[in-house]
Amino acid sequence: MHRYNCIIVEDEPLAAEVIRDYILQVPFLQLKGICTDALYAMDLLQKEKIDLVFLDIHLPKLKGLDFIKALIKPPQVIITSAYQEYALEGYELNVVDYLLKPIEFNRFVMAVSKLKERDPVEALPIGPAAVTERAALFFNVSKKRVKIYIDEILFIESLKEYIRITTKDKSILTKYQLQQIEEMLAKNGFLRIHRSFLVAKNKIDAFSATDVEINGKQIPIGRSYKEGVVAALEG
Repeated sequence: MHRYNCIIVEDEPLAAEVIRDYILQVPFLQLKGICTDALYAMDLLQKEKIDLVFLDIHLPKLKGLDFIKALIKPPQVIITSAYQEYALEGYELNVVDYLLKPIEFNRFVMAVSKLKERDPVEALPIGPAAVTERAALFFNVSKKRVKIYIDEILFIESLKEYIRITTKDKSILTKYQLQQIEEMLAKNGFLRIHRSFLVAKNKIDAFSATDVEINGKQIPIGRSYKEGVVAALEG
């Protein structure tokens, strides 16, 4: 899996913290630094190989759009702004996406996923090293960030503002919406079978019209999900 080195250019600490937290949850992003102004970012771009910049518009010293124009070979840019009126000019500068604050995580994931559409590396045949690399996500658990390998997840249960992620060896509770994690895992073989459950399709041992069995646990199939679940498992 190709990883993108990225930086955040943002003068508001809380906004930068939100983006930083989002980046750490996406396996193909690698955070290289947080810059409070565009001049600092320019200096960092000369020292590091940076693939992606999360760029605020209203910055001290040099504004975000002027920063893009000043770069001879700019990296990919995702604009993060509270103001919609600069979107057209941003897209004219060929930015990947334009995110309006406050930024929802699912919208963030949609934006960074567009990188793969632009990147010719992603279209190349996968080499042996990429095949053996295991995708993982980090989750906040009791003031720590816990790594969970995606291929070890059995199922995920929604508990109001939290989700419980269960693997064969452990279970963790973290603050997340089930819809957010469903969108993140959309291409990893996960199946929504109930408004409260997301399961790994290849971990299902048996199923009936009312439930699926994974590692000895019966998980209910929601009435409105039944037709889609049966089609996905029998197809």
